[in-house]
Amino acid sequence: MRKLLSQLFGEDGGFEVAVARDGNEALAMLASFAPDVVTMDIHMPEMDGLACLDRIMVQRPCPVVMVSALTQEGADETLEALSLGAVDFVAKPEGPISLELDRIADPLVEKVRAAASARLPRVMRLAERVRARAGTESRTMRKAAVTAPRAQGSKTQDIAAVLVGSSTGGPPALDALLQPLPADFPWPIVIAQHMPASFTGPLARRLDRQCAISVEEVTGAAALRPGCVYLGRGDADVILSRRRGEPVVLAAPARPELHWHPSTDRLVDSACEVLGAGALVGVLLTGMGNDGAQAMARMRREGGRTIAQDAESAVVWGMPGALVALGGADLVLPVDRIAGQLMDWAGVEPRGTMEERA
Repeated sequence: MRKLLSQLFGEDGGFEVAVARDGNEALAMLASFAPDVVTMDIHMPEMDGLACLDRIMVQRPCPVVMVSALTQEGADETLEALSLGAVDFVAKPEGPISLELDRIADPLVEKVRAAASARLPRVMRLAERVRARAGTESRTMRKAAVTAPRAQGSKTQDIAAVLVGSSTGGPPALDALLQPLPADFPWPIVIAQHMPASFTGPLARRLDRQCAISVEEVTGAAALRPGCVYLGRGDADVILSRRRGEPVVLAAPARPELHWHPSTDRLVDSACEVLGAGALVGVLLTGMGNDGAQAMARMRREGGRTIAQDAESAVVWGMPGALVALGGADLVLPVDRIAGQLMDWAGVEPRGTMEERA
């Protein structure tokens, strides 16, 4: 695998590559080679990937892209790696490596190039910082972070749904967004996180364990209920529709003309058709590319509200940056202030820190 990956980056050009046989050797090379990006597996001899990643983030923080197995165990370990500071991952080929490597070559090179410019320090241990801060800030402090609001101090309790798009760096950002929300948050939240199908189920379960609000993966059609979070199944699209006159969220076959799945653009367009733009809040989080930017900008012009994660807290300011460039963001906020803004609009109180609830 090391030989094939070195060959892959060498053929692409523009990369200087060094190879480590295990985690200990990788740590020893950090100072001498000073890599812009590290790629590594979870399972390695001598020191596993999670232990090595944790040491990297203490010893010499730099962007790490995991090459992970498409299994339940691999998904759980990869999500743990993302929480420890890895910026992204690529699913390892399931068949013979030499035959299957071409399938991941393009996304791996794309993600490594993006990781080279990732903003690492602000996202390190993000969940822990959010848990420490949730409920301790005053609502005045949250409002002070808002930039160029459409209507300062206004409430929007009648909003029907919140739509969220995220990609690279998304899982820790979703953790930061959802953890402060109370169990009785009044609006349903639908999330399109770019991720393979074998990872979205474990991510939904992980978020559900960590958050007061209920989180579930969308595998079929489900009634759109207030205060529930619906995470789109990977390798498919998540859309809103109507069944017997009632709004539902469902998994739909991915449209091949769309580059990212689940597609944020398709989610937003479907929600505008079902609920109307004025009933929606769009939140565009960290990620490569521009998925969701066009649709959310259009939604805002038609009466919806939008929030873009700011550049300083985003791992990659591609998707939210594209929304801002289009003039489609009502607000540009650090990721750990977005939940507070949603609660302000919904007219609900913060749920407090874990220590306060205990």
